[in-house]
Amino acid sequence: MRQSWCAIAAAALAACSSFESEEIVLDLRVIAMQASVPEQVVEVDLQNPPQPADLLPQLVPSEVCALVADPDRERRLRYQLRLCVDNRGRCDEGQPSLELASGFIDDPDTSLVAPRLCATVQPDANLLGILLAVLKLDALHGLGGLDYLVALRVGGEDEDPANDIFAGKTLRVSPKIPAARTANTNPSLDYLQIAIDEAEPIQLPFGRCLEQTAPVTVNAGARVRITPVESETARETYVVPTLDGNAETFTESLTYQWLADGGGFSKNETGGPRNRVTGNPAPLFTDFRAPSAKTVDVERHVKLWIVQRDERLGSQWYETCVRVVAGG
Repeated sequence: MRQSWCAIAAAALAACSSFESEEIVLDLRVIAMQASVPEQVVEVDLQNPPQPADLLPQLVPSEVCALVADPDRERRLRYQLRLCVDNRGRCDEGQPSLELASGFIDDPDTSLVAPRLCATVQPDANLLGILLAVLKLDALHGLGGLDYLVALRVGGEDEDPANDIFAGKTLRVSPKIPAARTANTNPSLDYLQIAIDEAEPIQLPFGRCLEQTAPVTVNAGARVRITPVESETARETYVVPTLDGNAETFTESLTYQWLADGGGFSKNETGGPRNRVTGNPAPLFTDFRAPSAKTVDVERHVKLWIVQRDERLGSQWYETCVRVVAGG
């Protein structure tokens, strides 16, 4: 009996080892969500607190968009975007909410023009109602900012809604405390630098596979080191209040999430804060391993997604492509 249990355990481990890694996108997946204005800062006089409605003129619209992949099916997708109170990435159903948009988009992987899955949060009474609900739940009474959610539900056009997947984008409204506090903006990249099997670095162009007439070509099984080259303004310096009434200044750290629909990565997340011991900056690069020759007949186009995030709700996504050939 003991030997049979060992055999079962060994078989289970072998089966698990054959699973694809989480960075490989095989079916419907929300890659990322982004807000054009992730944070807004409003003037607040603590001696004479304004009425909540008086803060609305200080706010501007923010467009929230989602990047969705669905590589294993060719179909339209059904979606809904809701404005609501955040409950661990989902709408708190006991609090106010508002449908921002719903409908259908064309297949995100085969459409010649990339479909847009977006909605705009307007600075109106609906948003005010959400912020007031968040304020009631906030132990710091809004001092650290009020976070609210745009929640996404998406599924196949004709699929059972029980199979829908969910994602959410958090946005923030913060008081201008201290006076030097500024609103966060999304980070950015200048370009991606790659080195194929330790060759001289070249630039990897942005754009979906469908949009690139001559994507970078690599051999099956090649190792491609990808390094993001950040723009000069990617890492912002920001000021936050402290509990003792003072303020502290920080410089953002950025993280990178790496995804593809084939192959694999040495690390699917890079970047982050400096090393606490050495003080060295966290490495940003990852090594992409192209699909092996066993999975490439003549050639194959592999989609790659890079999601850049700061530590204050800012994000940016990039799409690119490599052409993998069976041999060189």
